[in-house]
Amino acid sequence: MSRSTRTSRRLALLLGAAGVGMAATATVAAGTARAEPAAGGRRYPGYQAEDWAKPFAEFMAERTAPAQSPVLTAYDSGPVASEQIPDFAAWTADLAPTGYSLTETGYGYTASGEVWVAVRTEMPRVTAAMWDWWFGWHSTDSARYKLWHPDAHMYSELATDTRARALPDRDRYIGNISYVDEYIGPKLQQLAIAFHDPVTRGFTVPDDHTVICARVGSGVLPVDLGWLAHQVRPVPGGAEMRSRFYLKVYGTHAPAPLPAARAVERGAALDPADLLPDLVMARDLMLHCGQEMNHLARFLPELYARFRDTP
Repeated sequence: MSRSTRTSRRLALLLGAAGVGMAATATVAAGTARAEPAAGGRRYPGYQAEDWAKPFAEFMAERTAPAQSPVLTAYDSGPVASEQIPDFAAWTADLAPTGYSLTETGYGYTASGEVWVAVRTEMPRVTAAMWDWWFGWHSTDSARYKLWHPDAHMYSELATDTRARALPDRDRYIGNISYVDEYIGPKLQQLAIAFHDPVTRGFTVPDDHTVICARVGSGVLPVDLGWLAHQVRPVPGGAEMRSRFYLKVYGTHAPAPLPAARAVERGAALDPADLLPDLVMARDLMLHCGQEMNHLARFLPELYARFRDTP
């Protein structure tokens, strides 16, 4: 076992141990959660009868569209060599407003031992503004969240529901936390996605671009697992999204007892291996990202036109 692997395992175990008390608190608090169910209610696959009555039902699909061909090719290939992967410290340069990386779609380990995933998605007719709106709109309703990936998305709620406030689209998600249950490959994950201002993280974001930047953590334990960034920039005929995930970039976040209790109430998906992302998870994440981004982009212009002014 390499030194970096041993260090990552020790750190993950320490973080997991630090979260045991939180899990116990969440379990006790689950009784309170029963009396105050989360907005959106239950975790369930696909759509239910009440979902089909919602005004955006015409955009619901029984199955998720396939990922674009570069993702499928990368999925069937092996991991990218470490020397071709930028370290996490270079991710803002990698996602600069112009230019491309040596590898735009793939997965692997960085030289520092971080788990890396990259996906490039072509999006005809789409703009960066549509994605800023989407990230501020979808997380308040599990049925909206399922539009993105009807096969894998199970549940969504926001730490702060801003629908009653007049805010720019970016301000609806930056500084907010999205709690989601979703399948990454065959494994159910309960995640806390904490959105950050990309400029404060070192990204350059021109007016017609966006970068959705977030810390990825457990929705049950106060453990952070990594970072994600989705850069959307214009190209002829639409936009392209360049997605990056860096996992095994560990940290902690403030405990959130009520969302954690709700996650336990839904049936906590706690597997210690989830604290140690590997190439199997990276490969599945690459495919998942390629599917959801391509699926939503096909109808995002119409969804945006219909509901851009709907809280």
